[in-house]
Amino acid sequence: QVHLAESGGGLVQTGDSLNLSCVISAGGHHDYPMGWFRQVSGKNREFVAAINWHGTNTYYSDSVKGRFTIGRDNDKKILYLQMNTLEPGDTAVYYCAARRETIYTGRFYVHEGEYTYWGQGTQVTVSS
Repeated sequence: QVHLAESGGGLVQTGDSLNLSCVISAGGHHDYPMGWFRQVSGKNREFVAAINWHGTNTYYSDSVKGRFTIGRDNDKKILYLQMNTLEPGDTAVYYCAARRETIYTGRFYVHEGEYTYWGQGTQVTVSS
């Protein structure tokens, strides 16, 4: 029904940039509220950024605010995470997520349990 596929991760140095992409495959034209989360070994999945259906409302965790930008191209069904001035603390597996909704709310969501679909993750490693 809904498949999410992340890409764009890699090994970079402190201060570098990466642009993560999440391709959304669905049976119809659906614009879901979406988000990015990250997870390191032995820890819970951490919220990074969220965006509503149309990309008019966004929200970021304090740790990435001012450095990361979430965006989406609904015509191409792609979710983006532009990551600038990367730090070693950003090292994690990054996941994109989508929330199943039947009506437009204009809201974004920041909790893992509020999302329905998840990608397989893409590794981001930042060396010092």
